[in-house]
Amino acid sequence: MKRSLRILLSVVSGIILSLAWLEFPGWILFVAFLPLLLLDDFFVREKHRFKSVSFWGHTYLAFIIWNGLATWWVMYATILGAIVVIFLNSLLMSLVWWLAHVARRRLPGNLGYISLIVFWISFEFFHYHWQIEWPWLTLGNGFANNVKMVQWYEVTGVFGGSLWILTVNILLFLLLMRLHETGSLKASIRPALIILLIIFIPVFGSIIRYNSYVEKKDEREIVIVQPNIDPYSETYDKEASNRKLDKFIDLSMSGIDNNTDFIVGPETVFEQQWDEDRLNRYPQFRRLSAITRMAPQSDLIIGASTYKIYKEGGDIPSTARESGDGRYLYDMFNTAILTNYSGANQIYHKSILVSGVEKMPFRKYLGFMERFIIKLGGATGSLGSQDEPTNFIASDSTIVAPVICYESVFGEYLAKFVKKGAQLIFIITNDGWWKNTPGYKQHLSFARLRAIETRRSIARSANTGISCFINQRGDILQQTGWWVEAVIKGELNINDKLTFYVKHGDYLARVAVFISVLIVLYMVSVSLRRIS
Repeated sequence: MKRSLRILLSVVSGIILSLAWLEFPGWILFVAFLPLLLLDDFFVREKHRFKSVSFWGHTYLAFIIWNGLATWWVMYATILGAIVVIFLNSLLMSLVWWLAHVARRRLPGNLGYISLIVFWISFEFFHYHWQIEWPWLTLGNGFANNVKMVQWYEVTGVFGGSLWILTVNILLFLLLMRLHETGSLKASIRPALIILLIIFIPVFGSIIRYNSYVEKKDEREIVIVQPNIDPYSETYDKEASNRKLDKFIDLSMSGIDNNTDFIVGPETVFEQQWDEDRLNRYPQFRRLSAITRMAPQSDLIIGASTYKIYKEGGDIPSTARESGDGRYLYDMFNTAILTNYSGANQIYHKSILVSGVEKMPFRKYLGFMERFIIKLGGATGSLGSQDEPTNFIASDSTIVAPVICYESVFGEYLAKFVKKGAQLIFIITNDGWWKNTPGYKQHLSFARLRAIETRRSIARSANTGISCFINQRGDILQQTGWWVEAVIKGELNINDKLTFYVKHGDYLARVAVFISVLIVLYMVSVSLRRIS
């Protein structure tokens, strides 16, 4: 195989992989890895001529193209961050394929292909739990705009989609290789039927589940406010803050009525750095709370920047910073607040922070770089967070999960809210940082998967769009336009039942990690036996 053809195969694979994140149908991922698998097979067959690092270079090229085409929009917020996201993530992906390629060279039978599946899913799982979390390109996310195909995510979560994609790619590749080598169509009929069953049984089952799923009627009326404030031209002086407040109140008042149960505003509506222990002392906050007087028993949920002062001798988190006069230590938070006319406030601190924007990864070792944290509205430096999700309990006792922005990408984390009793999910975000790019569309689509996994209705308020209602099947019921001031009102049903996924979380990924460890140990033992 000529070098030019090998490069072409890498490029083709990278392009096809990106398409599902660019609003093409997710099923295209069933063939996305075929060019890389062909390259893998070539380098295994020619292992006496080429070292395994040769294959690694081709995979790195493919994954740079995938990451670049799918996530280039990060550059609008930070060029340096985009470079890190694209090239570091591509490196990690290519190392996974390289390790699986080494397994293919050394292990008998199809154990190498099994290695590829479990190594990749383990890598995806790892991306949910380390200091630079970036699960954006988890393969199962590729079906986010094809919710009728993946209603079974209520059992498996997105890792079921990743397993599905990898399995079909490998089986289809083996079928094509067999057909090429034997030239016998008859011998290929049985494996072809197996592949078709693996594809279509989940699809048919999903469609049946989609059409038969009926929500229990127990509605809450929700008003979603989209103030449409440009984060790049936003100012934070008192006059600007009052203008934003007036706009938010006017928009809210235009939508609420006596039946309104919730008013939902976006992430960090206000950046005044409120002392969360004394919220009711702020005139602006009291004016916000007064909105709920117009709708008896209603609750307002908004995002804000807050801080908390720590008492001497108490437990001080590592993210605490010193006040300007050195008199006290405090933390700053990206916060969701529930308030109502009674003045009873509830607070949730964003737990999954964006690396390089809201936190310094590996802070213990890289803390000296913390002053370079990017300021996307609010203060520089690592924000504080809370360790476990907590729900809001509304005036009518409805239990609500307050999910802030990036957290909506993390299925198992949202499942924890639901496991703790959440009956509705409210996602508050500000997608204006990414401008009019695929970024905000991808973020919106992932929320549809969270609805399926948890079977919870979702109200999503985005400062600059798109705000929407999503039902328990993942359908978008009503949505705003992009970059417009808007108020939408709708009814969502609450739900108390727990899905299999909510009960058991990312069990598929944990099984993959366990099998991966066994395979790596086996590879090491095989290598040691050869040396001895």
